[in-house]
Parts: sequence; C-alpha cells; structure tokens
Amino acid sequence: MRIAQTKTDVLYVRMLGGFSVLWNGKLVAGGSKGSESQMSDLLQILLHDREHGVTRDRLEELLFEDRDMSNVHHALQSVIYNTKKKLLKAGLPPVNFIEQRRGVFFWTDALQIVEDAAEFERLVNEAEATDDRDEKLALYMDAAHWYNGEFLPTKTSVIWVSQEARRLKGMFCRCVENAAEILRANEDYFQLEELGSVASGVDPLADWESLTMEAMVSLGRYEEARKLYNDTEQFYFNELGLRPSQKMLDQFNRLGAEEMRQYAALDVIQAELTGQNDRLPGGYLCNYTVFTGIYRMVERMLERGGQSVYLMLCTVVDGKGNPIKDGSALEELTRRMGDAVRHSIRRGDAMCQYGRGQYLALLVNTTRENCAIVQKRINERFIIGRQRSRIEYYVNSMFWVPTIEMTDPSMRQG
Repeated sequence: MRIAQTKTDVLYVRMLGGFSVLWNGKLVAGGSKGSESQMSDLLQILLHDREHGVTRDRLEELLFEDRDMSNVHHALQSVIYNTKKKLLKAGLPPVNFIEQRRGVFFWTDALQIVEDAAEFERLVNEAEATDDRDEKLALYMDAAHWYNGEFLPTKTSVIWVSQEARRLKGMFCRCVENAAEILRANEDYFQLEELGSVASGVDPLADWESLTMEAMVSLGRYEEARKLYNDTEQFYFNELGLRPSQKMLDQFNRLGAEEMRQYAALDVIQAELTGQNDRLPGGYLCNYTVFTGIYRMVERMLERGGQSVYLMLCTVVDGKGNPIKDGSALEELTRRMGDAVRHSIRRGDAMCQYGRGQYLALLVNTTRENCAIVQKRINERFIIGRQRSRIEYYVNSMFWVPTIEMTDPSMRQG
C-alpha cells in the first residue's frame, strides 16, 4: 500500500494486487486468513462501495449466487452477525459496522477507512480535474504508486469484480499515459524512468517497459537500454510467445540511431567488432531484431550474385503434424530444438527464435540438397527414443517472391 500503515484506529483495506484488511497492524481479513470466505466477500462488497451501499437483493445475489436455500434472508443475517462478531474479536471498537437503511446495507461511517482502490481513483479524478500542470503531474505520479496490481486478482471469475478490474485498469493506463506525456514535455526523463519501472512492475506484459527504455535512451544510457530490450524480449517470448511491441522496437531503432561510442582508433574498434570471445560452436544465435538486420544485409549482398542462401523455418509439431502451440512440454521441446538447430548449422549461419515452438535459420552459401542434410542432423539431435513430437521444416530461397509458393514439398520433412 502507498502510505505506511502507521496510524492507529484506521482500517487499511487493500484490494489492488490482493485483499487484506488491517486494524492497528493486525490482519483482520484476507491474506493468510483465507480471502475466499463469506466474511471476506461481504467486506469486499461493502468496503469498496461505501458511498452508495448495496441493496439486500443485490447483496444476497452476490454472496449466495444461485445456491438453493430455504431462507436466504436468514443466511445473509447469519453472515453479517458472524462478521461483526469476528471484527469485535479482532479488536475493532464496538460500533455497528454494517448498517441497514431502507433495505440498503452500508459500511459504517464511524471508522476511518483507507482503501487503496478508492485512493487511486480519487487521485486520478483530481488530476483530471485540475488545470495546473505541475499539480496534475504530482497527482498522476502519486496515483500510479497506489495502483499495486489488478483489482481482487483471485476473484476475476466474479462478474462485478472483473468489471471493476477493467475499469480501474483503464484508469491506470490513462494515468500513466497522461503522466508520461507531461514528463516528455518537461524533458524529465528521470521521473519518466521511475514511472515506467512502477507501471511495468505492477502491470507486466502491458508494454510499459517502453517508457523506461525511452528514458534510458534519452539520458544516453545506451547499454542499460539495450539490456532492458533484450531482457524484455525474452520475458515477452517466454510468457506469451510474442516479440516486443512496436513501441519497444521503435525505441530499439532510436537506440541504434543515437548510440555514440567514445573516440577510438580503428584497430581498437575492429577488435571490439570481431568478438574475440565468440568461439562457441554452431550457428550464430541472436534475437529477431538482429536477425532481421542480418537478413536484409545478406539480401543486399546477393544483389551482386555468387551465393545461394536459404531461409529455413523449424516448427515443433505433434504426431499428427499439428503445430504444438501450448502445453507444459512446449518450453522444453523449444529449448531442445534450439540446441539441435544451433549445433547442426555452421558458424557462418544465423538463427533466432521466432515464436513459441519455432526457430528461423539463415543458411548461407548452401544448396537445397545441403538444407536436407542440415535437417537430418537436427532430427538426429532432437528426436529421442520413440517420441511422437517432431520438427516440420519449410525452406525458401532468399529470392522467394511473396506471391508465389516456392517451398519444395520434399523439403517439408519431419
């Protein structure tokens, strides 16, 4: 939670990134006490909607759904009674925690409540209401720190929770984007880096790493930016089987355009370019962005003629020839295929992981017959015993025309 929970006689409620209720440092509900209990459900509903309250019918529907009960009103009163009893036992003052007014249930106003979701929403609303640019930025930054993750993440199957989670996440995206716009205009890249780190930390796989990378490039911290890109690329691929977004690629291209080296003599530069430590056997394994650059460079070199280059796509398939797109074994099969490909192609060939269960290889100065030999080597390293999974190959010449199918059926081997 954003503010240290040091004030006494304040009920601190966390609903973003998890659920917990604390009173004077003691856990009252949620956390290790089991956030799926009916007491927790009741507290989540009433504490989050303190202003409008919840009608009896709505509260019964949310708590008991379609359960077949002979007396649902009695069941609700029982949950409320037990909740009040447990709150008193936890040390809260003897007040009427849950009040009923004209058929609507409210959480009492007798206690001071600090709820992270409510504080986050308040700050975003205040930021959007003010015309003072500095105040707007301060409110947005404070709000971003309050957002500790998805709203009640363990209850996403509950309709009202999923709706509220989407609404609050939309506010968070708007908050970060608006804050970033102000920081760019102010050229405050240190705070932009902080904003990107906070946003990507609480909402991973949402492309906020691009803000951090943008700040690093703007501050001239090129090596850190390059490492962040490589780490993000691997993370996105491992989690989603995707490459980084266009925003990240744009920052990577900007990095290449702006990166400057210190003044040095040619022999020093050449020694750096040579890669004295790159003595690993097998093909050159790189990321997709680097692979794209290599491909386009080779394509230009081929305009002079004299070489035959082939692009090979390797895909893990099951026993029926269908691509394996998910499952617990996919990661291990992909790793094994990568090792098999790298040790089956030459040091002068390049390769990269393209998708989950896929690798690309650029085979330089070779023939179609040699491509078949490479595939045989890969199979020998990949296939173990009687495993049903195998690799399907597609091979095209570098002079492939997109509108014409050039793949030789004989090259589609398992």
